[in-house]
Amino acid sequence: MAARRHERIEPSFGGSELGDDDFRISADDRAVPNASSGPRRKTAKKPVNDRKPAKPAASSRRGRGKTQGGGGSGRGSGRRRRSFLGHVFRLFLMLGVVGGLTVAAVVGYMAAKLPQEAWAIPDRPPNVKIVSVGGELMANRGLTGGKEVSLDEMSPYIPQAVIAIEDRRFYDHWGVDPIGITRAFMQNMAAGETVQGGSTLTQQLAKNVFLNPDQTIRRKIQEAILALWLEQKFTKDQILEMYLNRVYFGSGSTGVEAASRRYFDKPAEEVNLGEAALLAGLLKAPSRLSPANDPAAAKARAEVVLAAMRDEGFISQAEYADAKAQKPTNAKSYWTGGEHYAADLVMRDIKQLVGDIDQDVIVETTIDLGLEKKAEEVVRKTVDGASQNVSQGALVSVDGTGAIRALVGGRDYAQSQFNRAVDAKRQPGSTFKPFVYATALEKGWRPESIIDDAPVRIGNWSPQNYDNKFRGPVTVADALRQSLNTVAARLVDSAGADAVIETAHRMGIKSDLVDNASIALGTSEVSLVELTGAFAALANGGYRATPHLVNRVVTEQGKVVWERGAEVPPVVVSPEIVGMMNAMLTRVVSAGTGRRAAIDGWQAAGKTGTTQDFKDAWFVGYTANLTTGVWLGNDNGAKMRKVTGGSLPAEAWHDFMTAAHEGLDPIPLPGDYRIGEAQAPLTADSGYSDGGFYEGESADPYYRQNGEAPIPPQGLPAEGGGRVYDSAPPPGVTVEGPARGRSSDRSLFRSIFGG
Repeated sequence: MAARRHERIEPSFGGSELGDDDFRISADDRAVPNASSGPRRKTAKKPVNDRKPAKPAASSRRGRGKTQGGGGSGRGSGRRRRSFLGHVFRLFLMLGVVGGLTVAAVVGYMAAKLPQEAWAIPDRPPNVKIVSVGGELMANRGLTGGKEVSLDEMSPYIPQAVIAIEDRRFYDHWGVDPIGITRAFMQNMAAGETVQGGSTLTQQLAKNVFLNPDQTIRRKIQEAILALWLEQKFTKDQILEMYLNRVYFGSGSTGVEAASRRYFDKPAEEVNLGEAALLAGLLKAPSRLSPANDPAAAKARAEVVLAAMRDEGFISQAEYADAKAQKPTNAKSYWTGGEHYAADLVMRDIKQLVGDIDQDVIVETTIDLGLEKKAEEVVRKTVDGASQNVSQGALVSVDGTGAIRALVGGRDYAQSQFNRAVDAKRQPGSTFKPFVYATALEKGWRPESIIDDAPVRIGNWSPQNYDNKFRGPVTVADALRQSLNTVAARLVDSAGADAVIETAHRMGIKSDLVDNASIALGTSEVSLVELTGAFAALANGGYRATPHLVNRVVTEQGKVVWERGAEVPPVVVSPEIVGMMNAMLTRVVSAGTGRRAAIDGWQAAGKTGTTQDFKDAWFVGYTANLTTGVWLGNDNGAKMRKVTGGSLPAEAWHDFMTAAHEGLDPIPLPGDYRIGEAQAPLTADSGYSDGGFYEGESADPYYRQNGEAPIPPQGLPAEGGGRVYDSAPPPGVTVEGPARGRSSDRSLFRSIFGG
């Protein structure tokens, strides 16, 4: 018993959760003295490295387990749990590796499928900035509708508003935002519909620049790949700047500058808080939320943006309240302003002038923006104030070189972009008669020549005067002053329709003209711009005045791409003919059908025109400063109620030209021919034939009166020749002052062309 009492019982760890290989203590690991051997003695220990832990027998483990009353069962259960978790961990690790490799493979495949050009930022479509002759902005054209601007050149509210509503973590993520995607997913699930997107601004930029808008998994993966690439290549500010200059804001506006001009008629740098919120709100649905389509919806969305800006700390509560109180923006459904008619015409011309444009350019035009605004005002006021079924009008004004100073193609550009001044061709009526009379003068007729206003038949055609009356013998000058149709027909019959057509084309008419006698009454269709340009040859002393809009094209850096030359145009009407025509057409304004066009202090000349059934009414007239044409009518050809060229068109011409000449010193028209006075003999260069000078021979300008034998016009010898009446004036012609003779003064030419 004593020996058993002193027997050492080794401690057991059977209840431990340690496994078989865990560290534990056994009797063999210690030197224990025998109970009968006396006091314990120190024994020498082997080095630790020389000891080999004894492997416990299975029976011993089982015995310990039993001894501990089930502790072994708990330990075995723990070992099984650990084994299971290990398997799960290894499974997930394996799946993660496989998944990662799969994702990498998919990403690599999608990246490889991207075209090579996707790895370079494409140039932004070039903008064409169109400015007036004074440098004022008229319009932006091109695919974008506005130039590219830096962050420093736009209102700071714009990027703040866009970040607040589109990507509040823009400066924190690396191109793809898992947090944003998760948040959007949760909100969309809660709402039961898509109320928020998870794409970052960088992803949107990648989509806009490189990809199509298709909503496919492949496109979304490629978008994410490109977004990551963009974030590595560019700074956040560069990405934001590119985005704001390339995103679509609706109504044909790409980029913040275009949108600011389009909706607020101001540059992006002047946009206020409320306007910036409206622009940012458009990004969700540019067409539907455009203030040009739905001002109320645009305003409601802008308030959502303002609230987001406040929540993000970009603006204060007071700023939020002030901006929210702004009235809704009411924008036209299209650009507004008559100058856009000219801008459209510039875009037609520019490709012919400079070819394809691959960078932003500035087009310097001939338009005087002050005159342009006045022209638009006059056309709208005339049409709106008329009670004679008038719905449209057009006006063109050119100087002596043909430079277009004002061009209005309709009552309201926002409602109709069709350019009636350029693209509409209509019968000009009696406004075509100056070409008839100029041809007759070149063939030997003179303003003082007498001709019979009586019934006339040319083939099967028998024209009538507008009042169905005949006046008998009249001077050529009086026939033009009163716009007598029978006389114009006789002159065409005398000079030949082909000669009249040649004169009209030489002076600037480009349209095809029908070779028949009815051309005398303007039955061939022409445009207002070409008719006005042709009249300008009489205003400038006889030089061709081809209408044009573009003076110069330069880059944004000032490099000249194209510039109009300074060549002197050819003479198309001799100085003598110019003088006679100006004398006759001055009488049309001072005492004829165009009296309502007269302007104080200036010598003005022109011609009225009214087509059959009052479908078209024209007045084209000029001073030494400007030549202006006005047309009124209806697009559908509906009849106006007795609107003649001498009524509303002449009045509109008067209003515009009065404003255009305000403050200018009067200049007389070239030529100084006095009808009925003694004139100097005609020179060899008094007329034209086949584009060259008329050599003094005369066509037979005889006429029949009351069925009698042909007799020559008074002052023209029967044997022909190029001289005119040089003694007493013909009957009925009043001498208006002392004889002065024709003047060959070219001061007007020098003032226009610098010669």
